[in-house]
Amino acid sequence: MYIKQVLSIILSVMFAFNANASANESRIKDIADIEGVRTNALIGYGLVVGLAGTGDSSNSVPFTVQSMVNMLEKFGVNSRADLDSIRMENVAAVMITAELPSFARQGSKLDIVVSSLGDAESLEGGQLLATPLIAADGNTYAIAQGALVVGGFQAKSGSDSVSKNHLTSAKIADGGTVERELGFDLKQLKQLRFILRNPDFTTALRIKDKINESFKEEIAKATDNATVDVQIPTRYKNYLVSAIDKIQNLKVVPDSVAKVVVDEKTGTIVLGEDVKISRIAISHANLTIRVSSITDVSQPKAPFAGGETKVVKNQDIEVEEKVGKFKEVGSNVSLSDLIEGLNALGVSPRDTISILQSIKASGALQAEIKLI
Repeated sequence: MYIKQVLSIILSVMFAFNANASANESRIKDIADIEGVRTNALIGYGLVVGLAGTGDSSNSVPFTVQSMVNMLEKFGVNSRADLDSIRMENVAAVMITAELPSFARQGSKLDIVVSSLGDAESLEGGQLLATPLIAADGNTYAIAQGALVVGGFQAKSGSDSVSKNHLTSAKIADGGTVERELGFDLKQLKQLRFILRNPDFTTALRIKDKINESFKEEIAKATDNATVDVQIPTRYKNYLVSAIDKIQNLKVVPDSVAKVVVDEKTGTIVLGEDVKISRIAISHANLTIRVSSITDVSQPKAPFAGGETKVVKNQDIEVEEKVGKFKEVGSNVSLSDLIEGLNALGVSPRDTISILQSIKASGALQAEIKLI
C-alpha cells in the first residue's frame, strides 16, 4: 500500500511538470524567422483626385501644384502659363506605403496605405492615380491605384463639427500590383538560418537539440544566441518546403532573462516569471503637501479713515504624512510573492516603480529593470 501511494505521488508530480512544460512550449515559427524570408518596404509619392473641396491649398502646398502640372504635361496638357489660377481644393499630395512579401510574383496584389502630405482636410471619396512604388534599392516593384477607403467621417454644421478617426489617412485593399519580383529563390539555399526574435543562448540550444532529435541526425548548429544554422538533409533537397514546415512546427520552451519592464509615463509595470528578490524589509511612506490660496479683501474700517482697499492673497500650507509599516519579504521570493508583498503595502503602480528601483539599487533584485 505504501509503495502504491509513493508511485501515485511521483506520477502526479511528473504529470503536473509535463503539463506545465507543455503549456509554455512555442512553435519555432513563432519565436524565430528564416533569413531571407522577409517582407520589403515600398514607398511612393502620388496624387489623390476627386476630393470634395477638402484637398491641399494652392498657396501653402506648392508641390501639389507642381505635381499636378507635371502629370498633365504627360497627357499633352500645358498648364504652366496658368499656375496662378490653378485651384487644388479637389487634389491632395500623398505618400503611399506597402509591404512586399518575400515570394510575391508578378500580378500579385498588395494592400496600400495612403497618407496626406500637405494640408488636406480629408481624403474621403478620393481616387489615387497610378503611382510607382519603389524599394530601398531605388527600383520600382509595384504600381498603386484605386479608390480610397477612409475609416472615419466628418460632419459640419456652422461652427459645430463632429469627426471620427483620422480623415487624412486611408487604405486601398489590393490597391497595389506587383510588377517586378525580388528574385529570391528558396531552392538556391544550401542551409537554413533561423534568427531568434529574442536572442538567448539557452533557447538557441533547445532549438538545435529539438531539430536534431526530430531529424535523427546532427543537421542543426547554434552559432550564437540569435542564430541556428540547419544543413538541409539530402533526402529533402527536392522537398525543401516540407523540411521547413517540419522544423517550424517543432515545439520548444523558450527561455528568457528575468526582467522588469517599467513605463514611467503610464505607470505600467510588467514583471517576468523568473524575477526573484532576496530577503529585505520595505517601508513605504506617502508625503502629501497641499498649498491652497485664499483671497481676502482689506479695506479701511471707518468711513473717511483714509487708506486704500486692496486684495490680499493668503496661502495655507497643509502637510500630511502617512507613515508606512515595514513589510518583510522572504528570501528567493517569486513573482507572486513580490506582488503580494507590494499589494499588502497598498502602494500604487507609480510608487511600485520607485520601490523596485530601490530594491534593485540595494542588490536584492535578481532581474534587469528596463525603462521605456
